[in-house]
Amino acid sequence: MGDTPPRSVDASAGGPGGNTRAAGLAASTDGLIDNNSNNGRGTPFGGNGGTSLPRAKAFGTEPVFRGLTLAAGTTVLIIIVAIAVFLITEAIPALQANEENFFTYNNWAATGTPPRFGIAAIVFGTVVSAVIALIIAVPIALGIALFLSHYAHRRIATGLGFVIDLLAAVPSVVFGLWGRSVFIEPVRDFSVWLHQYFGWIPLFGGEGPYGNSILLGSLVLAIMILPIITSLSREVFMQTPKQNEEAALALGATKWEMIRTAVLPYGRPGVIAAVMLGLGRALGETIALAMTLGSIFVITPDIITNGGATIASNIANGFGEANDIGRGALIASGLVLFAITLVVNMVARIIIYRRREFTDVAA
Repeated sequence: MGDTPPRSVDASAGGPGGNTRAAGLAASTDGLIDNNSNNGRGTPFGGNGGTSLPRAKAFGTEPVFRGLTLAAGTTVLIIIVAIAVFLITEAIPALQANEENFFTYNNWAATGTPPRFGIAAIVFGTVVSAVIALIIAVPIALGIALFLSHYAHRRIATGLGFVIDLLAAVPSVVFGLWGRSVFIEPVRDFSVWLHQYFGWIPLFGGEGPYGNSILLGSLVLAIMILPIITSLSREVFMQTPKQNEEAALALGATKWEMIRTAVLPYGRPGVIAAVMLGLGRALGETIALAMTLGSIFVITPDIITNGGATIASNIANGFGEANDIGRGALIASGLVLFAITLVVNMVARIIIYRRREFTDVAA
């Protein structure tokens, strides 16, 4: 009664039921091994019976994509070098024929006999107009960016942001025509008012005539670079970690104190980079300034009297009527502008990469 019951003959000796189950298990095991072998899979140590990842193809999409990106980056560098070589090659004959110091002479008479030209006045006008445009545009752009990112309702922020971005798509010639035909009258009246009440300041000491001045060109430039600085600054402010903002508010800070202590410090590198990019746009603007400046080559602190010229506007105004030496001289001035804008953009990129967290967000 307590003895163990005897096993079935079929179960112990490989009867029909046991043989069927054993055969099925063996067949499934062989099929799995065959499938692994057919798929080219092996063990992590080189075997063929494991479930490791398939081997990378020799001519897959990854090498092709890597090659395309490398070719694109190399092409950009080649283009920059080719532009620099072209400018230098075309500028050398004119520089050799010049009778004045190219860097210190104020006037521009490259088509005369002998040719006399220099970039002192046009570099001065380029830098002054761009700096004044930044002084006007940056505070307004930062105010708009903070309003859109932290104060405005989402629908208002979306609509206003779209309008500001759309302003960046307006062609430069439209800004130039508007500045020369419409905006010049209020700027002329404003210049008279500035001279009347602030004429003791050298910037507003000019006796006239007023209108096509550095002030008009700078105001038009400020409107043109406003969308660039606003859009980039808005994106930077919106990337501020919510933990930082909530922590400042939890400590009892007001909204402005939260922005001053959490948002502005975090977005400072991005704001500086946006300003530098706006500066690069202002330095290279051509047709708008060609229509609004007086094209007078003089170095003076007065910004309300007719006059002023920039490198880009001088090229636009004089290239069509210049001879070989004149075109070479204009190309030489373009080489200086190319170097200035290149340095500005390099400084902007360096500032962007100064903080790793901003780089990660921007990527």
